[in-house]
Amino acid sequence: MTFWELFEYPFMQRALMAAAFTGVAAPAVGTYLVQRRLSLMGDGIGHVAVTGVALGLLTGTSPTWTAVLVAVVGAVVIEAIRSRGHTNGDVALALLFYGGLAGGVLLSGLGGESSARLQEYLFGSITTISVADVVVTMALATVVLVVGIGLSPQLFAVAQDQEFARVTGLRVGFYNVLVAVLAAVSVSVAMRTVGLLLVSALMVVPVATSQQLTRSFRTTLLTAMVLGAAASIGGLVLSAYLSFHATVAPGPTIVLLSLAGFAVTWPVGAWLRRRARLRAPFPAVPPADHEPTEHRHQHGPDCGHVAVRHGDHVDYVHDGHRHAEHGAHYDEH
Repeated sequence: MTFWELFEYPFMQRALMAAAFTGVAAPAVGTYLVQRRLSLMGDGIGHVAVTGVALGLLTGTSPTWTAVLVAVVGAVVIEAIRSRGHTNGDVALALLFYGGLAGGVLLSGLGGESSARLQEYLFGSITTISVADVVVTMALATVVLVVGIGLSPQLFAVAQDQEFARVTGLRVGFYNVLVAVLAAVSVSVAMRTVGLLLVSALMVVPVATSQQLTRSFRTTLLTAMVLGAAASIGGLVLSAYLSFHATVAPGPTIVLLSLAGFAVTWPVGAWLRRRARLRAPFPAVPPADHEPTEHRHQHGPDCGHVAVRHGDHVDYVHDGHRHAEHGAHYDEH
C-alpha cells in the first residue's frame, strides 16, 4: 500500500473530516480565551472531561456525550468561582486539573477499563473514530462556529472590557458563561483529534500565531481558524506519512506542527511590530530656522511613510526626502 492509497480507506476519510472541523472550531473559542487571558482554561476543562470519559466507559454509554456534560458543568463551575468566589481563577483551574484527572483515572479503574482505552481520549485517536463520532464532531463544531462567529461583537466586547460592556447594557455574566460552555464543547470535540491533555494547544497556538500577522480582532479570529484547520489536516497527513517508517501519533504531530507555525511566524510578527512603531507619528516640534518648501501631501498615521525622530522634531520619509511638519506646511531636510 502506498501513501496516497491510504486516503482511499474510509477510516482515513473520517479522520480528515474530523480534523478539519476540529481545527476550525477550537481556535474560534480559543480566540476569546486568549483575549481574556484564560489560555489555560482549555487544560482545566480537558482534565475535567477525563472524568466524563471515564463515566461513559463505566456506564457503557457514549464517552463523547458524557464528556460534554461533565465538561460543561466543570466550565460553569470554574466561571462561577472565578467571577464570584474569593478564590482566583488560577487556583480554580488547579482544582479542576487535579480533581478531574484523578476522578477520571479512578472511575476508569472501577470500570475495569485498561489504561490503553483511556489513553485514546487523553492523547487522541483520530484514526479509530467511527461514523457516529464524526457526525457528533461535525454537529458540535457547527454549533461552536455559529455561536462563536454569530455573537462575535458581543463576545469580543465582553472579552475586551467587561466594565464598558456592562455599561452598554450587555449581560456580561451570561456571555462569560457562554464562552466557558463553548470552550467545554470544543474540548469534547477535539478530544479524539489531539487528546484531552493536548487540546488547549489547538485552541491557543493558532491564535498566538495569527496575532503575529494580524491586528484586528475579526481578522485574527478568521486567520486562527484557517491555521487551526491547516495544522490539524497537515498534522494528520504528516503522521500518516511518517507512520510508514515509525509509529507516529496524529495528536502530538498536529500540536508540534502548530507550534512550528508559531516559530516561523514569530520573527515576521516582530518585524511587523517594529515597522509599525517606526510608522507611528511623534508629536512634531518644528526647528527654529527653516526654509519653507512646497509640499502638498498631508502626512499622518495612515499615510504609509516612515516617521523618524530628528532632534527636536520628526521627519517623514517621502520620495527619498525627509519632510518636517511646520504649521500648515512641511520643510524638506
